[in-house]
Amino acid sequence: MKSTKWYKNPEMIVALSALLIGLVTAFTSIYSAYVDREYARASVWPRLEIFRSYNGNSFSYGVTNNGTGPALIKYAKIQYGSKYIKTWKDIESFNNITQSHIGNSTLSPQNSITPVSYKGVDAEVFVKTDDLIGIELCYCSIYEECWVIDRGNLPTPVEGCAIDKEQKFLQ
Repeated sequence: MKSTKWYKNPEMIVALSALLIGLVTAFTSIYSAYVDREYARASVWPRLEIFRSYNGNSFSYGVTNNGTGPALIKYAKIQYGSKYIKTWKDIESFNNITQSHIGNSTLSPQNSITPVSYKGVDAEVFVKTDDLIGIELCYCSIYEECWVIDRGNLPTPVEGCAIDKEQKFLQ
């Protein structure tokens, strides 16, 4: 009887073919799951932008979410000069203002919030203090990917939103 090589045996050819098909299927499944996960993350990606508005008799700061998912705002830091402030009223010229809570809130996609606004004849006073005001927000997506943004509007990825209690804005 003539012996054949193990790899020429018909049963072995079928087994090796099944193994190859199984490996290709496993690789395709893993890659597909990776793409699906990335798509899910991108479909709920927040993108905050800080803006200032002034038109002669009104002044305001605003935050808008131009992303595709909700922004979970974890903290806000407001700096006036070299000092971190706790409330807008800590700035002497910010009298008679309308304010909204900005720290520790959720901002839906394509929505805005106006943390501080003023309407009146003295709006130019706010423009003069604008150069001394620094605003920093830390926000996360629902997948706990986090970014820090300031008035330059360039989000910087961070591991998480941690803040010193002395720097945290309370409104």
